[in-house]
Amino acid sequence: MNILHISASPRGFDSDSYRLSGHVLAHLRTRHPQARVAERPLWSTPLTQVDEAYAVALAGGPAGADVATGPGTLARSDELIEELQKADLLVIGTPVHNLTVPASLKAWIDHVVRVHRTVRPTPQGKVGMLPDRPVYVAVTSGGWRTGPRARNPDFFEPYLRAVLGMVGLRELVFFSMEGMALGEERIAQARHDAHAEVDRHFDVREVDD
Repeated sequence: MNILHISASPRGFDSDSYRLSGHVLAHLRTRHPQARVAERPLWSTPLTQVDEAYAVALAGGPAGADVATGPGTLARSDELIEELQKADLLVIGTPVHNLTVPASLKAWIDHVVRVHRTVRPTPQGKVGMLPDRPVYVAVTSGGWRTGPRARNPDFFEPYLRAVLGMVGLRELVFFSMEGMALGEERIAQARHDAHAEVDRHFDVREVDD
């Protein structure tokens, strides 16, 4: 069992999204004690934006045309895709930035969503080339992201579902802390509720299994 843990908050270990994703990992390690975890901390080792060679290789070339990669972001893309392919489970800890994913997570997505490697173009649209597997997303937002109290559109969850679904990853589970900029009382309640939601999810899964 291989688990890929991606953390995207610039606050690193001090972020609530990192701690919440760590709580998810703790449950997964209990269920899979022999699991190996690959850490991908986007906050400490930020990814370079895709470069010209990457863009040229993906600009409508035939399948297999970009297999022989040289230095640059195409080689990094190969590395990140191989890491993703080896993972049986994904855990993503991330905040919401400006209604959607932060730039660090978007850079990772741009590297792993790649035509002829993880996405196959067809006349009917793009088809994912990766087998589905569970993806657990621990997400924090300063305001309300969902429900009747939300006052802004949420592009975060629909985007992640669409773009990861495009490579074949459709089994997404979201655990959310919302209203994190609304004072200490709200922060404490959000932490309690989100951790309890994780506990319930895995307790139910263990009973079902």
